[in-house]
Amino acid sequence: MNEITDSFNSAADILCDDLQGIVRALPEGKRATVQEIRLRLNRPITLTDGSSTLFLDNGGRVLYSLSDKACIVTQRQIYDTFRRLCGYSVYSCENDIKHGFITVRGGHRVGLCGTAVCTDGRITAVNDISSLNIRISRQIKDVSKELISRLYPFGGGILIAGSPSSGKTTLLRDLARCLSLGIGCRIMRTAVIDERGEMSGSFHGAPANDLGLCDILNGYPKGEGILQAIRALSPQVIICDEIGDIDDLRSASRGFNAGAMIIASVHAGSYNELCRRSFADELKSCGAFRFVVMLDSSDHPCRIKELVDLEKESL
Repeated sequence: MNEITDSFNSAADILCDDLQGIVRALPEGKRATVQEIRLRLNRPITLTDGSSTLFLDNGGRVLYSLSDKACIVTQRQIYDTFRRLCGYSVYSCENDIKHGFITVRGGHRVGLCGTAVCTDGRITAVNDISSLNIRISRQIKDVSKELISRLYPFGGGILIAGSPSSGKTTLLRDLARCLSLGIGCRIMRTAVIDERGEMSGSFHGAPANDLGLCDILNGYPKGEGILQAIRALSPQVIICDEIGDIDDLRSASRGFNAGAMIIASVHAGSYNELCRRSFADELKSCGAFRFVVMLDSSDHPCRIKELVDLEKESL
């Protein structure tokens, strides 16, 4: 059994028993391509493989279009799966739930939909869970070798941009492994700020994914994690996921000003789209990033579509 199949199986472990049986009937070739498993109350279970949406019947057979044979997800199945992914302690996951996702063993991230409970305009809880989206975390080793060979020796920070499911986290994960082990470059002291636990897949402090010789700050907000790394770990490289606003950029800038190379990701379907973001001017002026790596699409995860040098405009 290979690592890709292992990732699918560990994601399927999240499901309640009867849905597990249906999903595990999927042929191994299909398991390798599935990126998401979606459960919606009183709707068919769906699988996403990047290029298409698949359905399953009650025997686990693949349906390539929606039909009355599709397996319909019940309220009990949603409830049982939700309790399982919380480790049967919903209270212990309340903080994650109100932010809309839970990261589980293996680094799989489960998105949640339900009824928001708000206090003073802030979400304090989510009740009546009606939808679960299991994003399957996969480690693909050596996927960063092309990027390292094109940019090493690095002349500045790297921002990996792409649309959802284009392989941003997968690429970051392998960069962390390669840089910390000196694969394709000299060994670099590397700290990973794993805010959502997706990169390392840590469970009780032990990473499920191979991040080489990285120091992993699991669950730290980016700003606090970067400051902690600077204070205590003397990193040459700091890797974090999903720059989302100016505060994140300013945190990255603090790491850069302390002498670390920053590698992070951002959601953007194209470089032009990135340039239209509200923080675009600060992205170019903060100094933390020199290169923008545009990834292709969910059809070709981790494939480099374009490299942009913010100092020279294009590479």
